[in-house]
This record gives sequence, C-alpha cells and structure tokens, in this order.
Amino acid sequence: MKQIWIVDDDDEMNNAIGLMVKMLNCEVMTFKSARSAAQKLLTGKTPEVLILDINMPEVSGLDMLEFLRRRKEWKELPIIMLSSEAADNMVDQAMQMGADSYLVKPVTIEELEKSMAIAIDKHVSIK
Repeated sequence: MKQIWIVDDDDEMNNAIGLMVKMLNCEVMTFKSARSAAQKLLTGKTPEVLILDINMPEVSGLDMLEFLRRRKEWKELPIIMLSSEAADNMVDQAMQMGADSYLVKPVTIEELEKSMAIAIDKHVSIK
C-alpha cells in the first residue's frame, strides 16, 4: 500500500486530504509543519508521494521543495504542491522549482488521484 504524506498547517485540510488518500487505498501520514516532515525524512522514512502546502508559517512549502530537490536522496521524490493560490506565476514557480503537480484548494478526489498518478509516473519513467 502506498504511503502518502500530507504537510499542511491546517488540521481540517490535513483531515480532508487524508480521508481522500485513504479512499484511494493508500496509507496517510500528516504533518503540521515542513520541519516535522523534514525531521521524519531525516530518519530514513520516505513516502511514495509528498503533498506539500505552500503557505505555512516558519518554513513555506516552496522552501521545503527547494530543500528536497537539492538533496540527492529526495531529488526523485514525487511532490504535489497544494495551495489556495491559483495564480499562474505561483504555479509556474512551483513547477520550475521541481514540483511534479500543483493542486488548488479545495481539492476533489478525482484531482488528487490524477495528480498522484502524474507525480508517480514522472519518477517511474526516469528510473
């Protein structure tokens, strides 16, 4: 069963996306901050997909994305960015920084499933 990690400082969003992930027959782990997710990654655990909110206090999702893409061990980790911002420049920035997909809140289960497939497929075809 695929393990999907969700990083969002909003409990309701973590719960909503987490429920959708479970409905897609995946295991879910949620984090309220980029720091807590990074600490878990540093223990050697890695999800099949990381769903990362952009607007978070302390460390933004874009900062975490940049950190992950600079590290060899997470360069190929499928990452979906999540935001309430739909502006083209925000989407373009996230994609140029290495995001595999971008979801705008609120998210439907169909959008989530499609984004997860896109993110995973990008990295399967690279290997």
